[in-house]
Amino acid sequence: MPGGVSSPVRAFRAVGGTPFFVATASGARITDADGRSYLDYVLSWGPLLHGHNHPAVRSAIERAAAKGWTYGAPCEAEVELAELVTRLMPAVEMVRFVNSGTEATMAAIRVARAATRRDKILKFEGCYHGHADSFLVKAGSGVATLGLPDSPGVPAALAALTLTAPFNDLAAVEAALERHEGEVGAVIVEPVAANCGLIVPEATFLPGLRSLCDRHGALLVFDEVITGFRVARGGAQERFGVTPDLTTLGKVLGGGLPVGAYGGRRDLMKLVAPEGPVYQAGTLSGNPLAMAAGLATIQLAQAPGFYETLERRTGKLLTGLLEAAKRHGVPASGGCIGSLWGMAFTPGPVRRFSDMQKSDTKLFARFHRAALERGVFLAPSAFEAGFVSAAHTDQDIDETIRHLDSALGTARAG
Repeated sequence: MPGGVSSPVRAFRAVGGTPFFVATASGARITDADGRSYLDYVLSWGPLLHGHNHPAVRSAIERAAAKGWTYGAPCEAEVELAELVTRLMPAVEMVRFVNSGTEATMAAIRVARAATRRDKILKFEGCYHGHADSFLVKAGSGVATLGLPDSPGVPAALAALTLTAPFNDLAAVEAALERHEGEVGAVIVEPVAANCGLIVPEATFLPGLRSLCDRHGALLVFDEVITGFRVARGGAQERFGVTPDLTTLGKVLGGGLPVGAYGGRRDLMKLVAPEGPVYQAGTLSGNPLAMAAGLATIQLAQAPGFYETLERRTGKLLTGLLEAAKRHGVPASGGCIGSLWGMAFTPGPVRRFSDMQKSDTKLFARFHRAALERGVFLAPSAFEAGFVSAAHTDQDIDETIRHLDSALGTARAG
């Protein structure tokens, strides 16, 4: 396997050291092959809203598996999950299930191009929408972590169809749309930038994008692969009160099993085959195990006070970390929303990817290693968000703050 891993950031190249191999996981903890246990704030990069191996999700998967684990034909769970998604996200009037977030964003952009008959798209620097060719221009996540300048293998002619602008910069978006008037079919955005650390949108940014797209005839696509069902019951679109034309989903949607989805206005989704001419298909799409896991995960999150408790604990964690950084004389800034959080070793403010790139990545690498030594697993990259699950208790948060306070001291001394 290239780098010994199935996804690049897992190789720990940006932080040094050797990645551990997982033996078991339960609740808020993950245990490696050597028997060491870690409080986990990676949570499989976001899907595990209720932590590892939650009994209700596991039971749902087991019941589904007892009936067979792939059909190549429709199943009842697809309809149930589609009904739940469209109820919680009214902007998603129709939905199509796929197998990954990358598939979802690829398909959504294809629909947008077909609907508008325009080839160009606009994305934001540091935002990551999967590894499809169109999205690897100035991307975040592993592309930023490894310091890659986009990616070889992407045809220049295709890359030229992707425009970029800084996150939180409406003037730059307006200028790009005016410069390419009538050519941009879609503006795609992570409503909360969570693949370059964490950057929360300014109050006017998302409403401003909606207005600019309406004015210039482009479709607004919310990539909620990370934020969907994590920052609110109805995702970021509910949280910020902005209605996109198309939405992409993943991660929490499948409860930790491979999944993705795209959906939106009925007139747009009726363009998708077999109802329309826009082709997209998948052998394992609507997989009954993923549908069952997603249903159980999202249904559990409907409990009263669920999101409020998660957000309180996430805020407590971030506050503790920022206070520890101040005590140790480490320049730091951070943010959190729902159960997403991020801290950068830069005084801030962090409004866009270029601000995040000022973060002290060497200090972060030492901090990451020191955190692992103390039993806390953070994303092995200065350019990734962290996650809190419902399995993290207040005691877990207190323990984490103590360990990371100590890890900061070690990293600072180093």
